[in-house]
Amino acid sequence: MRSRSNFVYSALIISLCAFVLGIAAQKPKPTPTPKVKATPTPLPKTTPTPVSPESGGQVKTFEVRLPVTVTQKKLLISGLTRNDFQVFEDGVPQEMTFFTDEKTNPAVFVGVLMDTSPSAAGKLGFSKEAAKNFIYTVTRLRKDKAAFMTFDNEIVLHQDFTDKLDLLDRAVDKIKKPGSQTALYDAVWQFSDEKLRNVPGRRVIVIITDGDDTFSRADLNDAIDIAQRTETTIFGISTKAGFLGSVPGVEAGTVKDKGDKFLTQLCERTGGEAFFTGDMYELEKAFKKISEELRSQYMITYRPANQNYDGRERKIEVRFMDKEKTDKYKIRTKTSYRAVKDSLK
Repeated sequence: MRSRSNFVYSALIISLCAFVLGIAAQKPKPTPTPKVKATPTPLPKTTPTPVSPESGGQVKTFEVRLPVTVTQKKLLISGLTRNDFQVFEDGVPQEMTFFTDEKTNPAVFVGVLMDTSPSAAGKLGFSKEAAKNFIYTVTRLRKDKAAFMTFDNEIVLHQDFTDKLDLLDRAVDKIKKPGSQTALYDAVWQFSDEKLRNVPGRRVIVIITDGDDTFSRADLNDAIDIAQRTETTIFGISTKAGFLGSVPGVEAGTVKDKGDKFLTQLCERTGGEAFFTGDMYELEKAFKKISEELRSQYMITYRPANQNYDGRERKIEVRFMDKEKTDKYKIRTKTSYRAVKDSLK
């Protein structure tokens, strides 16, 4: 009798365990979280979202800064005042809010971008010496700052902004061999966006190159756009004409091909100038001219009457108030900008 009771008891225990295990087996399994595959981020091209008071969005007051150079033939003209100028945007007169001249201008932050692509290999020593000479020429002690970047198939910042010329010297001296392509527009984009956007002074890029862009994701219009948005003036020094006759048939000081025209356009639309040199003497003259121009510039700030960030390209024109000065002098500044909300000091 006891044996039979034990048997029944054991059977009940086994049945209970089986019942519990069955319930556990029926419990739904959690759904695994899918893994998101990372994709590389392309070079940003800003597509602005228009903001208007009617839509309930706030329109923050913004201003535009213009570096203005005045010349009479090749002579730089200084000594003009705020009352000599007037600013037009899309043909409409604008309110000028700030003005500085050679005595009151803020410091210059200049980035020297040197081409180290294969076409520049034979001139690498010369280009390095040229970069150092320019840095010494343009940088005023304890006021201006310079940075040094190279571009080929890679873009490398060798020295961030500093006023210590020995650090810049060493950075230039470390360049030993060229890369395999020319990413000029990407270099302009990266330096403008990452290094010049928030510096507290005038923003300048000087490009030393002898070739066309062959490798950038950005194009010419991208480079112009980011330079205009960060209020950067670009000067270009093309060594394509060759030194010591290295490129026969190309005359110094002339624009010969599409790459030269693009470099000219990049500089002119940001308020700068392109130089096409053929020997050391011409190169030194170009450096001196850029340095003197930065000293004698006027900085005009105006508040656009149209305060909407509508993404449109707006045309800029700076004129003289006096017709006599209009007939005598020439004004050079950037010619347009795109009304995109951006973060600038």
